[in-house]
Amino acid sequence: MSAAEIEKSIRMATISLEMEGLHVDEQCVTWCRQMLSGDISPEEYLRLVIARAGV
Repeated sequence: MSAAEIEKSIRMATISLEMEGLHVDEQCVTWCRQMLSGDISPEEYLRLVIARAGV
């Protein structure tokens, strides 16, 4: 995915979640950006998000 495609995907997902009344914080956006660019695995992304949520 190109940087532009990653940013568009994140923007679309964020808009969708906000329409549902949810908020995406900047840390999760950063992790998502890292996952989509291949810097971290989807499993690592989920681990980070779940840990941040305290689940």
